[in-house]
Amino acid sequence: MKFAIDDGSATAPFEQLRVQIVAAVRSGDLIAGSKLPTVRALADTLTLAPNTVAKTYRELEKDGVIETRGRSGTFVAAGGDPSAGAVQLAATAYVKAARRAGIDDDVAMKYVRTALRELG
Repeated sequence: MKFAIDDGSATAPFEQLRVQIVAAVRSGDLIAGSKLPTVRALADTLTLAPNTVAKTYRELEKDGVIETRGRSGTFVAAGGDPSAGAVQLAATAYVKAARRAGIDDDVAMKYVRTALRELG
């Protein structure tokens, strides 16, 4: 995965990098478990200060997009897409409601497919 920093942008470099990593996770270019470059390696590649990349990684870790596994490195978290967490919570709530209502899985899935079709 290649990232680029626009030196002429009004957006801070750490934010440019953060947005690009989140976009790569959302698009599937970076999948859960993908190893990210070390802070130093990415800083060298982008000609940034290591503290800038470290700040980006801290923000992404705080948001649950990535996780640091000690000396093993930094990886895309299982629930790396911040919006995916909200969708997962909604799906869980739907399944619980369907079960409380006594709706079997096939019928519940039919409702989901109908909603997806209707909403395009």
